[in-house]
Amino acid sequence: MLGSHLNLIAPISPSLSRLSCLYPSSSLPAADLLKAASRKLIFATKTHSASTKTHSASTKTHSVSTMATEEENVGNVKRQLAKLFEVSLRTIVPDEPEVEPVVVACAGKFGDYQCNNAMGLWSKIKGKGTDFKGPPSVGQAIMKNLPKSEIIESCSVAGPGFVNVVLSKKWIAKSIQKMLIDGIEKWAPQLQIKRAVVDFSSPNIAKEMHVGHLRSTIIGDTLARTLEFSNVEVLRRNHVGDWGTQFGMLIEFLFEKFPNVEEVSETAIGDLQAFYKASKQRFDDDPAFKERAQQAVVRLQGGEPKYRNAWLKICEISRKEFHRVYERLGVHLEEKGESFYNPYIPGVLKELSDLGLIEESQGARVIFLEGFNIPLIVVKSDGGYNYASTDLTALWYRLNEEKADWIIYVTDVGQQQHFDMFFKAAKRAGWLPTDDALKPKVTHVGFGLVLGEDGKRFRTRSSEVVRLVDLLDEAKDRSKTALLERGKAEEWTEKELDQTAEAVGYSAVKYADLKNNRLTNYTFDFDQMLNDKGNTAVYLLYAHARICSIIRKSGRNIEELKKMGEIVLDHAGERELGLHLLQFSENVEETCTNLLPNVLCEYLYNLSEVFTKKFYSNCQVVGSPEETSRLLLCEATAIVMRKCFNLLGIEPVYKI
Repeated sequence: MLGSHLNLIAPISPSLSRLSCLYPSSSLPAADLLKAASRKLIFATKTHSASTKTHSASTKTHSVSTMATEEENVGNVKRQLAKLFEVSLRTIVPDEPEVEPVVVACAGKFGDYQCNNAMGLWSKIKGKGTDFKGPPSVGQAIMKNLPKSEIIESCSVAGPGFVNVVLSKKWIAKSIQKMLIDGIEKWAPQLQIKRAVVDFSSPNIAKEMHVGHLRSTIIGDTLARTLEFSNVEVLRRNHVGDWGTQFGMLIEFLFEKFPNVEEVSETAIGDLQAFYKASKQRFDDDPAFKERAQQAVVRLQGGEPKYRNAWLKICEISRKEFHRVYERLGVHLEEKGESFYNPYIPGVLKELSDLGLIEESQGARVIFLEGFNIPLIVVKSDGGYNYASTDLTALWYRLNEEKADWIIYVTDVGQQQHFDMFFKAAKRAGWLPTDDALKPKVTHVGFGLVLGEDGKRFRTRSSEVVRLVDLLDEAKDRSKTALLERGKAEEWTEKELDQTAEAVGYSAVKYADLKNNRLTNYTFDFDQMLNDKGNTAVYLLYAHARICSIIRKSGRNIEELKKMGEIVLDHAGERELGLHLLQFSENVEETCTNLLPNVLCEYLYNLSEVFTKKFYSNCQVVGSPEETSRLLLCEATAIVMRKCFNLLGIEPVYKI
């Protein structure tokens, strides 16, 4: 129905490096290592030529090459090494075309990267008349058949066939220097995705944004930014709750308070949250009001101008409040709320019914799904639509009208079953391939709760939900207080002080969330997130400002140095910093493919630590014979840090 489904680029797994680098001399039994490897997400750089494309009659889908060209691989060390190892694998086992290079970064002393194909390959070829005697001999053959490359300085084989690779420090230096001239965009990953929808934030109209919206908003924004940087066209969708039975009570309450709807303004209504609560109280306590509210829903859905205008006025006031929060967070979204999809629902349900998916059950219309003990209700017993009918319709629209090949939903983990069910319904309808590795693809990005110090949901002392604007105000105020205590009022203008307090405060809130694995709960703690030591935004922003200060104090023109200077990595600290800089692209790619912002946060923090503890503590910059080279390394570090900040939605500071 939706055409061919193409393979996504396979994610590069960092986790295997911990497995193989920890056991370079096979201190674990090979069988155990093999089992552990098989459980990991393997880097699969598929390299099928046009003649080896596979075709499945049952799904009528084609898999395509996910191996990017050499130009596309620029900046991605794993992918460049994978191309070399692929040549070797095709040479030594030409009859095993499906074997794909397994390349991982290695933190040990045996090399910078490893190829871990030997054990898996041995399990495939043993007993087939091979000349190989075991994984070590396979590893030796892989190493010996590697084509010559300026990338590699040396190789060795350890344990059960692990091929360790030491990168050429000249090539590392040259790659960094090229980035300084061509720009960080040259290091952007190249994903086999053209257009993605990221559905995030999605507050309800007439309700204020609270701390519960924080995670969806900033996780979704970061994922959108990393995909955009990776040359994916991203449709940022705000699926606001702007339709449903609650609008009957809101409209009827509005009529009571303001007989002339045209006079309604944001100022007149005041606190929208209080307005919502008051209308809900009337709805619960007054049967006559409740009946009028229910009739108001019917009239709104029937398109009566008076009711539609009242609905539009409520939505307009809500949007203004949302916009103020998004503006402070630096988040851009395009609204396509529930009401947008409402006209499409009957047609979509007819399509599903014609396919035989929808059945009658206890007065409702439902889809029964294997593996679930409850059906997916698509039309309620009173004839009304619900989340499932809207979400299925939105998915249909995104596939057929917006032509997205990856649709990502960012909501709390409590909604996992709902997404599992309607994704399965879409597969039954033939909208999605049954193989999750094929496109178009849907993913639910779940996240845990924001907790207070008591370990319960983060609330105010009066047990109210914490408003997002209040939380951001406090973050800025605390940040400003800390700057004043450092004596910055005497050094900076009031505008500089205010801008820095805002940048640091908001960034601290964002980073404290993003650095955690999104699936876990985390405790909201202002003191911890505004600490200038440890893995915090404050520490990272200060580290960036110090690097900028080093460059300024040198008095050198950094743009001129980029043109005529040369990077040399003779000191161990220089080389370690250079290697870490070069791993930026693969970490951004992992963030994209696994939809985990904490991967990028960990990379950024480690980069700052390597710069400070391995490079700057051991390598004098200003006034040293190596000043030019080391200033260029400082500039490269600052550029990579700024791009990480940008992808995380963090505003950098240049002095502190």
